[in-house]
Amino acid sequence: MLKKKVAFHTMGCKLNYAETSTIARKFSNLDYQHVPFNSYADIYVINSCSVTKNAEIEFKHIVRNVMNKNSKAFIVAIGCYAQLNPKEVSSIIGVNLVLGYEEKFKIIDYINREWFLRKKYYANIISKKTYFTSFSVGDRTRSFLKIQDGCNYKCSYCIIPISRGPSRSEKIENILKNIRFLFNKGVKEIVLTGINIGDYRKNEKNRPLYTFFDLIQAIDQIQEKVRIRLSSIEPNLLKNECIEFLSKSKHFVPHFHIPLQSGSNEILLKMNRRYRRELYQEKVNKIRSLMPDAYIGSDIIVGFPGETHQNFLETFHFLKKLEISSLHIFTYSSRPHTQSSTIQENVSKKIQGKRNQVLRILSNKKYRFFCKKQIYTKKTVLFEKNSRHKEYLYGYTENYIRTKMRLHSYNFSIYENTLQDVLIKKIDKDGIMIVEPIN
Repeated sequence: MLKKKVAFHTMGCKLNYAETSTIARKFSNLDYQHVPFNSYADIYVINSCSVTKNAEIEFKHIVRNVMNKNSKAFIVAIGCYAQLNPKEVSSIIGVNLVLGYEEKFKIIDYINREWFLRKKYYANIISKKTYFTSFSVGDRTRSFLKIQDGCNYKCSYCIIPISRGPSRSEKIENILKNIRFLFNKGVKEIVLTGINIGDYRKNEKNRPLYTFFDLIQAIDQIQEKVRIRLSSIEPNLLKNECIEFLSKSKHFVPHFHIPLQSGSNEILLKMNRRYRRELYQEKVNKIRSLMPDAYIGSDIIVGFPGETHQNFLETFHFLKKLEISSLHIFTYSSRPHTQSSTIQENVSKKIQGKRNQVLRILSNKKYRFFCKKQIYTKKTVLFEKNSRHKEYLYGYTENYIRTKMRLHSYNFSIYENTLQDVLIKKIDKDGIMIVEPIN
């Protein structure tokens, strides 16, 4: 009997990557043949995103491309778009099965049941008790490990609390067990992911049993030699005690991604963010005082309803002075059922685009400035797996600088998926640092 071919595609955040990998492992190699998403398959599983309207449009485009490969394919939609609006996703031509948050982890059962009953959708309300362990393994040098899901915050623009449910966390003992499992699988770097990882906590009868600070202390006690990165963490939840501890950690690398969203306190208030820019400045200064070479990334939303030219200038000048390494810039996208979708003071797409471009230029300048400061310093690079036909071997330093090493000078197989001490020599036109190994 021929095995059915199955392919997976992930949209959106690192948490989605972790969950896609976990779901893919449910398709036993005994019954299914895993193939690349750009090839012919019998089943296509698309892990969707709904953070912006563009993500939903992109999902429809992906479905059309899949149908061009195989018009008779069985297409399964999972992820935030599927959870948020399962009926709408089900109505998209080509989509055969739509599974919500809880249902996607039982995907094999649903496929076996619904293969001949097309156009079915399932998405239950996510409860505080619903949690599924997820991590990526096998196809990447690094692994994304979910430690937390959902969010209790009510940022006025964000649909994630609706599509992901309330904040809930994995047990510390399970996280430690999964880290050791991944290490034994050959993973050299693990990224702790979640929707709001700083809100990691376990409660019993409304009393906290342990917190995010307890978690990072426990992780740092493991004996395995593995690098640990944090994914995005809210500035108000990045406590000074955590920063001080991380600066001395033997496992956690000096890499922070701290969303700002706006440098205008007026806009932060309209966004329902739980801090003001002064607190953000304090956190950046604290990190820089203890870890001068730390990578600090940030998220910014431009064109939020009511954002005036003056508000934008406040953001620009605040960021210009801030000692951060790069920016992820998002153009505001109105989402249904959010508070900001009712605000009438919309910023035109033309102005949104200009503001986005201005901050992208600023981000590029900041990143190159940060990289140039690292020239002629010694770093540790985790080199990725590569093809024999490529000229360079790529990787990342502990402080998240993209690097490359020319292959013809060295036996690349020695360096693949290994941590190596290197000397940073120079930066190329694409902002990638050229390195040489230190013998």
